[in-house]
Amino acid sequence: MSDPIRLLLADDHPIVRAGLRAVLDTEPDFTVAGEAATAERAVELTAEGGFDVVLMDLQFGTGLHGSAATAAITARPGAPRVLVLTTYDTDADILAAVEAGASGYLLKDAPPEELAAAVRTAAAGQSALAPAVAHRLMDRMRTPAEALTRRELEVLQLVGDGLSNQQISKRLFLSQATVKSHLVHIYAKLGVESRTAAVAAASARRLIRQPG
Repeated sequence: MSDPIRLLLADDHPIVRAGLRAVLDTEPDFTVAGEAATAERAVELTAEGGFDVVLMDLQFGTGLHGSAATAAITARPGAPRVLVLTTYDTDADILAAVEAGASGYLLKDAPPEELAAAVRTAAAGQSALAPAVAHRLMDRMRTPAEALTRRELEVLQLVGDGLSNQQISKRLFLSQATVKSHLVHIYAKLGVESRTAAVAAASARRLIRQPG
């Protein structure tokens, strides 16, 4: 019999981690070998080795974002696979995770059998995308001229979070002129003329998370 797939659960909610453990422990070829309540802790634990797949949330209460942790983990030689498990299915979140090196992207409402299959797929080194996520990525590929770039989505998400151009420039290490240029392109692609309208249109199309 082959060795079990060793899992690390990275989520800031203890109840979510307990629920995942309860589901995953029923699979004979899985072993939940560790838990992390912060993205920083997930990076630390994977550096020590001993994990095959990390189930990574995107939003932690404070500190490092799940995508940043994914990038830090997957940058190392022999790193475990990272399977993002989140409630968010926006283009901004999906692109950030995929570009960070995630092997899969699954929503938390996925049925247990779909979760188990995704873990095995990721452990085997293959891509494990939820059908809805794969569909969104395919739509982006079909209409690249209309799709917001990763940076444009990042800027627009921060606009939605209530940040000013000056604050966005500091957060993303961009000049204010570059931020304004991104907003001009965003308005043109979305067919709007204001920050408020851009956020409303992007939220409705699930390009960014809802404000608030």
